[in-house]
Amino acid sequence: MAIQIFDPKEVYVGRDYGGAEYEITDAVVQNYIAGTGDDNPWYRGPSPLGDPVAPALIVHSAVFRTHDWYLPNVFGNLHARQEWEGFAPVRIGEKLHSRSVIIDRYVKRDREYVVNECLILNAQGQIVQRSRTHQSFLIPKGQGGDGFAVDRSREKSGTREFKVGDRGGELLETPMRKVTQAMCMAFSGPGRNYHTDAAEARKLGFPEIVVQGMLSVCLIAEMMTRRFGLGFVIGGKFDLRLVNVLWAEETTGAKGRVVAQRPEGQRTRAEVEVWCEKADGTKTIVGSASALEL
Repeated sequence: MAIQIFDPKEVYVGRDYGGAEYEITDAVVQNYIAGTGDDNPWYRGPSPLGDPVAPALIVHSAVFRTHDWYLPNVFGNLHARQEWEGFAPVRIGEKLHSRSVIIDRYVKRDREYVVNECLILNAQGQIVQRSRTHQSFLIPKGQGGDGFAVDRSREKSGTREFKVGDRGGELLETPMRKVTQAMCMAFSGPGRNYHTDAAEARKLGFPEIVVQGMLSVCLIAEMMTRRFGLGFVIGGKFDLRLVNVLWAEETTGAKGRVVAQRPEGQRTRAEVEVWCEKADGTKTIVGSASALEL
């Protein structure tokens, strides 16, 4: 008789949640463009590899295909940190497969964090990308949490201000763009959830639609791809902290500063301080990214 160590519903380090298949069609790319505003000509026409290549984060939400790895208290849950590495380009017409596993759980102040590592593999079994998603959950009141949810006043607190971009270096940026509800639906739909519907957002303790954190992450990827091209697609990395909520109909953009170059084999790697900010300067993402200089 087999011994059962973990409860069937327990979210434990090492639990494997399997994966799903993804076919990268023209329609999938068009939906990505509609959701992010990132319309790089490589996605529609010739690229340095000849045929079109897909956006680096075309499978941006594979880790969220199931919420079985979420903790029970989803009220006020937030995407807190996103790590990512790219190893190979994705071409239009390819079929990819994801695989995700819990690799860490930790407590920080009034929240508990679950870290899900997701691998994206191509039809040949090559690892195309690796990402780690840190999702945070309020600790129930009986366990030391206060049960509050996030509202617009949170970002005005002095503890939510972040100084970036002061080290100099080449400036990178994407155009500022309004994230409309239509973009939210293209990116996080087609179902109703707190990223697409205000009523669903209120159920989880948010006053209005919360723009999915991965959309802003994709703006960072857009900026890095436009500056470093294949050097980001096949050699890019980032480690981003999602520090304030972006709400639907707000305007945002990605920015960065190239702060260093270091040797990596026969090439160099450019290190970039990156962030996303709203029209009023409020930072929603802060972190670091890098790319090979090809």
